[in-house]
Amino acid sequence: MVHAVTDDRVLALPDFLERAAALALGPDCAIHLRGRLAGRRLLALADHLRRITAASGTRLLIHDRLDVAVLCGADGVHLPAAGVPTTRARAALPAGTLIGRSVHSPAEARAAAAEGNDYVFLGNIWPTASHPGRPGISPAAITRAGPARVIAIGGVTTATAAEAAREGAAGVAAIRALWDAADPAATARAFRVLFQG
Repeated sequence: MVHAVTDDRVLALPDFLERAAALALGPDCAIHLRGRLAGRRLLALADHLRRITAASGTRLLIHDRLDVAVLCGADGVHLPAAGVPTTRARAALPAGTLIGRSVHSPAEARAAAAEGNDYVFLGNIWPTASHPGRPGISPAAITRAGPARVIAIGGVTTATAAEAAREGAAGVAAIRALWDAADPAATARAFRVLFQG
């Protein structure tokens, strides 16, 4: 599965919604709305993205805002490592809502799976401009994170995504590799094919 994660810079792109539409490739892709917007602006943008993603069945996940996720009818929420407990989040959300969590080690990934998270973002696996000076924890961490459903994040390229697939990842998550691509849809498809079958 391919997860396209936003940040404040991505949300400010003049063609952000067009790029989001290009990445709305179906149920094996997800768009993650993450950014430091005020509640009303965040909800308005979530509503736009919900309309874009609903037509193709692409999943929409909201980072750390259960209220916005419920109000826009998102498919899920993504929680930070120190975010609210998964059991509390699940009790507050409609049945069937996906819940994921960011983790930074195999041990944290296993603990998140035991807590009932549907997937984890594990990383950063490789060095990344999003976290300068922080070395990657290595692709081998993906295998050691089992039985968690691991989405590898941090330094994702076509080559590193292939490495993540070989280590047993269920998918990859990226910011620059997808949103800054000359052809976001083609890049997402290239990632997606690595995790099919």
